Amino acid sequence: MDVLQTAIAPDSRAKGPLVFLDMDQQALDEAYDQEIWAPNRALIVERRKAASEQARAVLGPPKRAAYGSGEHEGLDIFDCGIAGAPVNVFVHGGAWRRNVAADYALQAEPLVRAGAHCVVIDFINVDQAGGDLFPMYEQVRRALAWVHRNAASFGGDRDRLYVSAHSSGSHLAGVAVTRGCQEEGLPPDFCKGAVLLSGMYDLAPVALSKRSSYVKFTDAMVQQLSGGRYLAGLHTPLVLAIGTCETPEFQRQSRDFVAAVKAAGKPAELIVGTGYNHFELLETLANPYGLTGRAMLKQMQLVK
Repeated sequence: MDVLQTAIAPDSRAKGPLVFLDMDQQALDEAYDQEIWAPNRALIVERRKAASEQARAVLGPPKRAAYGSGEHEGLDIFDCGIAGAPVNVFVHGGAWRRNVAADYALQAEPLVRAGAHCVVIDFINVDQAGGDLFPMYEQVRRALAWVHRNAASFGGDRDRLYVSAHSSGSHLAGVAVTRGCQEEGLPPDFCKGAVLLSGMYDLAPVALSKRSSYVKFTDAMVQQLSGGRYLAGLHTPLVLAIGTCETPEFQRQSRDFVAAVKAAGKPAELIVGTGYNHFELLETLANPYGLTGRAMLKQMQLVK
């Protein structure tokens, strides 16, 4: 049985008025602040960027393509050299505020070596968008549509398109696979599988947290960008992953989303990484023998 583990000591202070579930404002704020639960974030970011440099040295620089005319609307394509190979598109996280595609080149090496193309997308961040999440979502949605429509241009098979994502990237990808395909005029099953790490699928509690200091949440944003509210449009098998040392809200969000998808009669699996925090879990995605890397390659039928 999975046991919720915490990375910080139990809260012994006097609790204030409840804001969401059994949490007061401070507890809710901390539940959406990864650095409180993962104090080694900066070290992991350094490792990730160094590993991305090494991946580019091994694989060569990616092909750069534009999926739109905007300043941030580009993507990095790592070609495995096999015509008709499957494609995995990675959507990065960063609290909606940080990171770019170049920071995640390390995701490409296990995919390329397994015989798949890897595409890492760039998109605007919420600060650049003036606190609005809609431009981020729309760019992610359009990037996925571009890859589906142009996969053949780099040797990819559009009928074997998969998505992987982390954190706020999993939030954006979750919306894209539930309602984005309709908005882009894509086939309902355009995405043959998604591995979503440590995401958010209902923005209502997030809007009550301190993330509202930089995201200008509106009722429309909470409704339209909560992927868990659009399960009728989901035709993508899901693998969700969480670490036992993540914040309790990130664990609950994935557990509840998987339960709702299963209740709707659709395929979903939850992987629980014992002893991993939010950022450590992502490191397993770039490892073909890692907890989530193995799951990604299995979903793509690249390993047994």
